[in-house]
Formats: sequence, C-alpha cells, structure tokens
Amino acid sequence: MFKRFLGGKKGASATRLLVIGLDCAPPELIFDRWRDELPHLKRLMAGGVYRPFISSTPAITIPAWSSMTSSKDPGVLGFYGFRNRSDYSYRNRYIANSLSVKEPRIWDLLGAAGKQSIVVGVPQTYPIRPINGYLISSFLTPSTTDPQVQWTHPAALRAEVEALLAPEVYDVDVPHFRTDDKEYLLTQIYAMTRKRFKVLRHLMVEKPWDFFMFVEMGVDRIHHGFWAHHDPTHPKHDAHSPYIHAIRDYYHYLDGEIGSLLALLLQGTHVMVVSDHGVQPMVGGVCINQWLYQAGYLALVRPPEAGKITSIDKAEIDWSRTTAWGDGGYYARICLNVAGREPQGIVPAAEYEAVRDRLAAHISSIPDPQGQPLGTVIFKPQQIYREVRNFAPDLIVYLGNLSWRSIGGLGYESIYTFDNDTGPDDANHATNGIFIYTPPARNLGGRQLPAAQLMDFAPTVLRLFDLPVPADMQGQAMEN
Repeated sequence: MFKRFLGGKKGASATRLLVIGLDCAPPELIFDRWRDELPHLKRLMAGGVYRPFISSTPAITIPAWSSMTSSKDPGVLGFYGFRNRSDYSYRNRYIANSLSVKEPRIWDLLGAAGKQSIVVGVPQTYPIRPINGYLISSFLTPSTTDPQVQWTHPAALRAEVEALLAPEVYDVDVPHFRTDDKEYLLTQIYAMTRKRFKVLRHLMVEKPWDFFMFVEMGVDRIHHGFWAHHDPTHPKHDAHSPYIHAIRDYYHYLDGEIGSLLALLLQGTHVMVVSDHGVQPMVGGVCINQWLYQAGYLALVRPPEAGKITSIDKAEIDWSRTTAWGDGGYYARICLNVAGREPQGIVPAAEYEAVRDRLAAHISSIPDPQGQPLGTVIFKPQQIYREVRNFAPDLIVYLGNLSWRSIGGLGYESIYTFDNDTGPDDANHATNGIFIYTPPARNLGGRQLPAAQLMDFAPTVLRLFDLPVPADMQGQAMEN
C-alpha cells in the first residue's frame, strides 16, 4: 500500500513542486507539432503557461543543467562543457562532474531552509554529495553494479532501488548510444526510461518531499540516434526508414509515463517541465584543427598523413610556431598560444585581442561546401559571462550556429566531413529548450509567454517556496 507523504509537513498549505526534466526537449515538437498527440503535456500547458527556455552558452548538457539549478552562468561556474582545460598546459583536461560545481544548487538552498528534496538523474550529481532528502546520481556515474561506486544518497537507498528493479539493474544512461545498431539503441532507451519511471513512482509515494526533480536522458539519446530518420530536412534522411517514427513513438510513450507520475501527485502540487536546450539536424562536421593547420595558425612537426586521422591530443604540434588550436565537440573551443600564459606561447599579450579578433573573423568566413555562408556564431567568454573562472577557451564557436559539429582530429583530406568522429550522431543542439509551469489551484489560461533564460529557473523556484533569492543569482523570477 502506497504511503502518501506530505513532504514532512502536515496540512494542505505546504508548497510542493515536481520538476520534470527532459534533456534536449525542443519547443517545436512539444509546443507545436505533437502537442495534440501528448495529452498529459498538453494538459499541463492548457492549465498553465509555457515559453521557450534559452540555454546557456554553450548550449550543452554540461554546463546547462548546473547553470539552470544554480542561476550562475558557465563563466562563474568555471566549466565550459564536459571536457575542460585543467591549466594552461597543452594536454591536461578534466571531466566536469559534481566536484566541479562550487555554487549551491536549488536543492542545497531548499535544504538549508528545511525543505526535503528528491533528485534523480540531474547532471553533475556524481560523485554523490549529501542533500536533505534522497538523490540518485546522473549519467556520468561510472557504474551502478560496482559495489565500490556510491550512486545514491543515502547509501541505503541503493539497496531499495536494486530490490525494486531486480533482476534488472538501474541505468543512468544508455551505453554506447552512438551506434549503427538502431534496434539495440531503441531497446536500451526504452528500458532505461521504463526503469527510471518505476523508481520515480516509488520515490514519489514512499518518501517525504517538498521538491522533486528528475532528468530523463532518453529524449537526448533518441534525438542523437534517430534525428536523420525523423527529420525530412536532414541530409541523411531516408523516407523509407523503418525508424521514421521512432522519435514520435518514444514521445508518445514518455508522455504516458509522465501521466503516471501526475496521477500520483497530491492535490496542491505545482508542476514544471524544463529542458536544457533544443535540437536541430547535424549537417556535418568542420575539421577545425585541419582548417587551423591549412590556414597557418597550427604548426606540426611534420605534415599530417592524408587519410590517417590523428586526434589533436596525439598530434606532434610545433608549439613554437602555433598560434591557436581547437577541440572537437558540438561546438569548437579555440585556444590561443599566449606568451607568458601557455608554456611555449608565441602570441604577445599586448596583441592578444587583435589576434583573437582576426582569428574570429577568419573562422567566421569559413563557407559551407558549396561556398555559401556557413552562419557561424562566435563568442568571447569575457563578453558573455559575468566572470570568467578557471581556464575558458579564448573563443566559443558555434559552427553554422550549431548545425555543424567541430571535429578535432588531423589528417582529413577536406575540412568538411559527414561522418562524426565519435560515432554515429544525427543531431546537434539548438538554443531554445522548453519551460512549462502549471499551478495547482488556478488555471493560467494556457498562454505562451516570451522566452526566458534558464538561469531564471532557480529564482522562480525560490519565490514559489516564499524563500529569498540570493543577491548573486543571475536570473530573475519569472512572471506568469
């Protein structure tokens, strides 16, 4: 028999909030194209308000979810993607996990005010940090079967989850989601989502909570795996693909799982649905280091052997003649080789801005394969962040405004490629995610409101709980 907890409080006046996180969910599908096919999400929109949710820069899972839940931009957080420079050396990189997040997140602030939280799958929650409540870590968790890996708080919650799912095991992510075995991928995505929602339903009714937030990664994984099958504008689209409706069918299934959570909510619970960024077709990749080499910014000890691809980390770079190099990924991170900063820097500090401007202009002029403008957008960290901590790239480059991926290797015969260097991937990110808010006691009319920035999330939650918003938060509480 389910127990229905009131978040450790008595009385109907206690504020409770469920936050449904859908990594990579775009407004185009949920607000528009499939709205009438998703009855539970449609009902939340009809009774509340909804708006595009502008992502962080860069528009990537890390740092976007931490920026959302802390109301701090990536510069203040001090990490600019999954892999970040550890220092101003040429090779040292680290993965930004929970230990990289130095700012308090929304459940930390709520916990300090005596509120109990349940947090499941929110990125950058591994390694585990204790919270006032219950936590299951996210997709960077190395294993859920290794007894040495702690992936729940409290630790005893692990055995509870394992018993609930036995003989299956809990999945924090889909292993090897960049694969050509699409049937395997679909099976893994559905299994991960099914198991996650079984755990969510259990926690929702068996544990006390005021704030409940989870992130489902299946949306992101199915987009990256099947966008070419779904989107007729994708250059690799096959109108006869057996997976042409794979994404739509998953959305139908996911909406049903969301409905199963909504059916368990106590009367008086507020609901938000959020995503960290949107999605768009990945047209191809620009081999950024190949271009830097050909343009004279990157020098090698010996020319790259055509057709023999070498990662930038293993390339023999002549740093004494190198002005800049870059990293691959959904966006390009360009680093200058600055005298007095990098070990063998050659760009004089006094000429740094002039060189950076000249390089930015040159990258912006890279055309598409047909010679037309690519539409690249470039950011300087010092111009877009309140503060720049740790070791930011000198330029953040959205190739084709994120319709092209950055390919980091050397040895390509062309600066353009249509095969992803990290495995099959059909999609890149788009700037706009989603925000839906539905209050429990009144109908807000189903209005679409102007876009907000995802740093507005945490102040809005604090205001909902009638708690003060810290002065150093960069977002603003959203109006309805």
